[in-house]
Amino acid sequence: MALYRHVSPRAFFLWAASLVLALVLVRCELDGPESPAFRNLGPEARYVGMEVCRSCHPDQHAGFVQTGMGQSWGRAPQHSKAVFDAHAVVHDSIRNLWYHPFLRDSALFVLEYRLEGGDTTHRRLERIDYVVGSGQHTNSHLIMRNGYLFQAPVTWYVQEQRWDLAPGFAEWGNPRFGRWIGAECVTCHNHLPEQVPGSVNKYARMPLGIECERCHGPGSIHVEEKLAGIVVDTAREADLSIVNPRRLPRHLQLDLCQRCHLQGIAVLRPGKTFYDFRPGMALDTVMQVWLPRYADSDARFIMASQADRLRQSACFRESDELSCLSCHNPHRSVRFTPRSHFNAACRKCHPGPPETVCTAPAAARTAAANDCVGCHMPTSGTTDIPHVRITDHRIGRATARRHLFGESRKKGKGFRELKLLTRGRATPLDRARAFLALYDKYLPAPFALDSAAHYLARARADDPLYEQVRIHLLFNREDWPALLAFAKRLRPEAVRDAWTAYRLGEAASQLEVPHLALAWLGRAVELMPLHLDFLEKLGVAQMNARRFAEAKATFLKVLAEYPDRPVSCVNLGLLAARAGNLREAEAWYRRARALDPDLVLPQR
Repeated sequence: MALYRHVSPRAFFLWAASLVLALVLVRCELDGPESPAFRNLGPEARYVGMEVCRSCHPDQHAGFVQTGMGQSWGRAPQHSKAVFDAHAVVHDSIRNLWYHPFLRDSALFVLEYRLEGGDTTHRRLERIDYVVGSGQHTNSHLIMRNGYLFQAPVTWYVQEQRWDLAPGFAEWGNPRFGRWIGAECVTCHNHLPEQVPGSVNKYARMPLGIECERCHGPGSIHVEEKLAGIVVDTAREADLSIVNPRRLPRHLQLDLCQRCHLQGIAVLRPGKTFYDFRPGMALDTVMQVWLPRYADSDARFIMASQADRLRQSACFRESDELSCLSCHNPHRSVRFTPRSHFNAACRKCHPGPPETVCTAPAAARTAAANDCVGCHMPTSGTTDIPHVRITDHRIGRATARRHLFGESRKKGKGFRELKLLTRGRATPLDRARAFLALYDKYLPAPFALDSAAHYLARARADDPLYEQVRIHLLFNREDWPALLAFAKRLRPEAVRDAWTAYRLGEAASQLEVPHLALAWLGRAVELMPLHLDFLEKLGVAQMNARRFAEAKATFLKVLAEYPDRPVSCVNLGLLAARAGNLREAEAWYRRARALDPDLVLPQR
């Protein structure tokens, strides 16, 4: 109390009030202005579909369907912008596989084959069901069988008018037709499909492109009120029955855009899914998004990083108003928007004659036709998608210098940090989960696991997720004995996470403890009965436990769900051979080898 002995009550009150005001200002800086209380954020609001929106908003609909979002997804081959000719051939030199996309009988196919000494030693034909991408940069190709969605190995790169392996298929290994497409991918490239419970990539309904409600939120309340004659004069006040992104505070506008225009390492909050975000929500309430920073990250960037690049700009940091909507009208394609529109946005903050605003030499400025965007937001290649060029949204002088004078980019790719790009703070456990996701999705490097362990050691052990994250780390380190200790101590029925159950089951399989492998893999399948990898692992565990009839039923279930599973075919061949049915075994082996020419078959 000695500190305040000679302070008057009035002075103390003023000091306390100023402290409270400072805390309020800090909080406002973190959270931003309040958002209008839109009423379609809750679960009672339902999606009604774009055709319902069109009935009252035909002009907005007509413009939107011409945008990249409106053309993000379509049926094959109608949606394709590709050229199919004699040059439509792609070679994977590492796996020695060739791919030939072609049209036949109003359908699109991809032929995979291998040549050895002039002979075709392998041939696999797959029909393409969907084309993803607006055709401004790429068209990638998807296969759907019995609702299961997989990516084909080839992509059409529009700007260079060429076929090549799909993004990541050359750098990270070609999974051929086995890369499954889950909710994280689909819910950015498309509207919200109906995912079959218990699966990672099976869908009961697949929309054909991003729709109005991805930016405005579910429309049922809005439609019901309009049909009831409840009309709001939006020139005077907000219609709270549906989100208008322009009425959101800037940080929530950015969250809406960066839900898809910030491809980083998305880590879902406990209990959340990629379907849970709605316009007007803070993205951090559903997921945290992290992005690795490298020594050259200021000059090199991934394709879907527009939100991150914009936030790095001085123009954004020094303005309270600049947002994506300052330049972009989501109802109008950038292809049909004149350059003057974008430059006009620059001149709102930088008025006056070009010679008084721009520091570039007159000759360079004249050669660039006083194009602000062309210099300060030039097109550039990306680090993750080959053969494309996109607009760099990091507005700055350094960007302009590189464009005008050809200044070299910073060299070196040394990892610096994993940066949280959504609002809010991260706990040590959040950071541990982020490094594990970095290892799983993009960068399987030892330092990522070391960093996860570093933060896990600082996390609260009483956190409900702590044990799950620890098991994840031990699995990635292949510490099977430590995992087996967990498998012995925990009860399968008490575990609610399928991946945790799978990891414990895999450890038991690795250490040949069949009863625990069966218990934990069985629990994983119970929680996710249509996860085909989990089912195949359970089938192998059943074989190892000499429960052959159960194993056969499991593998047949896998093939009933998706016939193109070589592992299940091989194991059914093994079971047939064990039963003495050698002709049946050979048929299964031939089927497996037709699906995967590099598959190592068991020796008799």
